[in-house]
Amino acid sequence: MAKTAKTEQEEPLKVKLWKAADKLRKNMDAAEYKHVALGLIFLKYISDAFVEQYEKLVALKSEGADPEDKNEYIAEKVFFVPVTARWAYIQGRASQPTIGKDIDDAMDAIEKDNPSLRGVLPKVFAQEKLDKASLGGLVNLVGSATLGTKEAQSKDLLGQVFEYFLGEFALAEGKKGGQFYTPQSVVKLLVEMLEPYEGRVFDPCCGSGGMFVQSEKFINKHQDHYKKKGKTGLSLKPTDRISIYGQESNQTTWRLAKMNLSIRGIDSSNVKWNNEGSFLNDAHKDLKADYIIANPPFNDSDWSGELLRDDARWKVLGEKLTPPTGNANYAWIQHFLFHLAPTGQAGFVLSKGSLTTNTTGEGEIRKALVEKGLVDCIVNLPTKLFLNTQIPACLWFLSRNKTNVSFRKRENEILFIDARNMGFLINRKNRDLSEEDIALITGTYHNWRNPNGNYEDVAGFCKVATIEEVAKLNYVLTPGRYVGLADEEDDFDFVERFASLKTELEKQIAEEAALNKKIAENLAKIKLPPNG
Repeated sequence: MAKTAKTEQEEPLKVKLWKAADKLRKNMDAAEYKHVALGLIFLKYISDAFVEQYEKLVALKSEGADPEDKNEYIAEKVFFVPVTARWAYIQGRASQPTIGKDIDDAMDAIEKDNPSLRGVLPKVFAQEKLDKASLGGLVNLVGSATLGTKEAQSKDLLGQVFEYFLGEFALAEGKKGGQFYTPQSVVKLLVEMLEPYEGRVFDPCCGSGGMFVQSEKFINKHQDHYKKKGKTGLSLKPTDRISIYGQESNQTTWRLAKMNLSIRGIDSSNVKWNNEGSFLNDAHKDLKADYIIANPPFNDSDWSGELLRDDARWKVLGEKLTPPTGNANYAWIQHFLFHLAPTGQAGFVLSKGSLTTNTTGEGEIRKALVEKGLVDCIVNLPTKLFLNTQIPACLWFLSRNKTNVSFRKRENEILFIDARNMGFLINRKNRDLSEEDIALITGTYHNWRNPNGNYEDVAGFCKVATIEEVAKLNYVLTPGRYVGLADEEDDFDFVERFASLKTELEKQIAEEAALNKKIAENLAKIKLPPNG
């Protein structure tokens, strides 16, 4: 018993909260319950932040401060929370049968006082199928955690809880949940490879906003970079170094993204929703981004391509190459290229089939991407990384200008990395990349790309190929075709191995023949009775 108690005590807040919240879910579907749980967590966060600022203003009343003046909160980038939406009020009504309506009313009141949150917060708490006793229990549970104070924010407690809940709900929902959630390790790998220190970051299929959150974390982690480069404005917040642009076609997922960004103080005013999606209704038509980081839907056959045959996005450096209507993979690639700035870079996830397909013009588009020097790096990923599909996946990295002075000139080269054997199983169905895996892949790319890098080909893992070498393989971009076998696999003697197998087979045949002969001899000795 003592060991169990110790284990529970050592569990992080995010894990303890999830376990308790999931118990309160009872028979409610995870897809609906996530908006209940995450909505309450968000409400607790903004209430904590408000109350902390409110108490400071109360203490300064004698100096003219007004705790009920919204402008006092706007100045500190704190959301204003009306009296009936403050956590103390909500928790005081947790045992009342009207608790669901009280929370919905609180969400409405917050949206009215905070324009940036209008249309974002969930109002799902009064629905009949949501057990009010369980809802009250969830309110009390969330109320036990301090999430929005300056101290909690400095530790990113809410960010950790929010991300953990998103991941756990995605696991609980399976395929459906994976539609809005890219595994954190894959997001981290994309961001770490691209290094978005400053500029415009764009994700035209942004889901719950994970690419933007990880970009902010990257900047936070690499503050020394600015000092080494002699950058001015070191007092700038990390979130002020990048501007983010996004689009999402699923409104409930868009709401999750807006909340996910709001809790970190990331300006999400350019994260747009429309139900037509990025192809039919591009919300950022004139944007030229410095970084594009995305995980579009794999092999989407229902992207309305037949309505966009003459779209301007289908030009690859001036050459018109129209993607097929039956698969959106190459439409996404061309959409990304269209939105890249002259020195822009893109990193994105696609199905592995995109590396080899020749269906309805895809091979010609891939050939053009290679010959025009746009493909920078291809990474083959392990299986079982994604919750929503078992389709093998890869990462593409495109660079609009591979002679950019920020990096080594590499216009005639493509780096191939085969990471299929990396990662570790977290359960029977799912795999994840470790920090060491991410560091190895990222370091390999940077050592190849950077002027003073120390890159070497490693058999079975990474290889730099010229455009001429890729052309000889008919523009197939599968890393395994280039990296070869690992050294230990390369060293075996094929002739010796074949002879060994032949000897083993001959031995088995001889043993079987001897056994059959013995059986026949024994059968011959058996005397059958008369008439039978």
